Amino acid sequence: MKQHHTSDGFQRYKAVRKHTERLCSNLQTEDFVVQASEEVSPTKWHLAHTTWFFETFLLKPHLSSYTEFHPRYSYLFNSYYNAVGARTHRFHRGLMTRPTVSEIMAYRAHVNQEMEILLSIRQGEEIDSLLELGINHEQQHQELLITDLKYNLSYNPLHPEVLDIGEYLSEQQQGWETIPEGAYEIGFSGDGFSYDNEHGRHKVLLEAFNISKALVTNGEYLEFIRAGGYQNVDLWLSDGWDWAKKNNMKHPLYWWERDGGFQCYTLAGMKKLDPDAPVAHVSYYEAAAYAEWAGCRLPTEFQWEAASDRLDWGQRWEWTNSAYLPYPRYQKALGAIGEYNGKFMINQMVLRGASVATPEGHSRSTYRNFFPP
Repeated sequence: MKQHHTSDGFQRYKAVRKHTERLCSNLQTEDFVVQASEEVSPTKWHLAHTTWFFETFLLKPHLSSYTEFHPRYSYLFNSYYNAVGARTHRFHRGLMTRPTVSEIMAYRAHVNQEMEILLSIRQGEEIDSLLELGINHEQQHQELLITDLKYNLSYNPLHPEVLDIGEYLSEQQQGWETIPEGAYEIGFSGDGFSYDNEHGRHKVLLEAFNISKALVTNGEYLEFIRAGGYQNVDLWLSDGWDWAKKNNMKHPLYWWERDGGFQCYTLAGMKKLDPDAPVAHVSYYEAAAYAEWAGCRLPTEFQWEAASDRLDWGQRWEWTNSAYLPYPRYQKALGAIGEYNGKFMINQMVLRGASVATPEGHSRSTYRNFFPP
């Protein structure tokens, strides 16, 4: 994983850590614990897991004087690193009323203090690389924290207002862009941080294609709903149809039908649906069905990247029609760090772009996000 070397590593570390806590500044204690499904995590867990990452991969192996804050935290807050050891079940994260929020904040303070010591006495490429990865890992979890918090709080009938990040911006480009046939360079190059799954830059031959400059809007998606899109089996992939029927899907997540119209839940509370804002929180299955209904299809991640310098792509994560697979010459890191990306290259689809919840530095045209469809 590429990184850049800085003399103010600890200052960058502190700034990222403080921002994570700032995102939680309007929460009440009870908000930190709730976990509405296995697919999301409680806010408290995100605060602890990002701290565990620095403790596990930097402090324990590289600071001989380091003493664990608590001997069981490694078990409680390991996410998926099999090489590190056993861990609690993901769907049990919301059952952990202990340790308390205040204890987790003390854990963060303890690790911050020890990180300052480590970075004052140890330097070198390995430390720099792990620090850069840890900072970017916490920034990823800032976006996950926001996303998971929204899902968790959406089940509260009071529709709590906790964070205004301008979720539904409606200004965007219009029309279509023609991308000519050619061999396009795909993957990361240059300076700055990037993840291993962006590497193995290679050429891809693409035929000419047209791609929409505009994201699909709420109003356009509403036309799909009113045209019976969720009831038309011909529009759906087989797995998608099964998913839609099993979950009784009738509209996107966070839409609420009220008095013949729709509202949507945001972290700033319930809002009237903006027909001009890009539709958000749809599954791959829904996106593919809409594209079929519109007489189009989702772009591959290679088409998306080839067109990215001509598109205003920073508003929303966008589903592509590409399975998450390694690039040519992809090399997985050794040990537990190698579990970061490589082992997930199965049964997932690639998303490209960014969102209003994406931290600075994570919006780049080569960034490969991935989720189950």
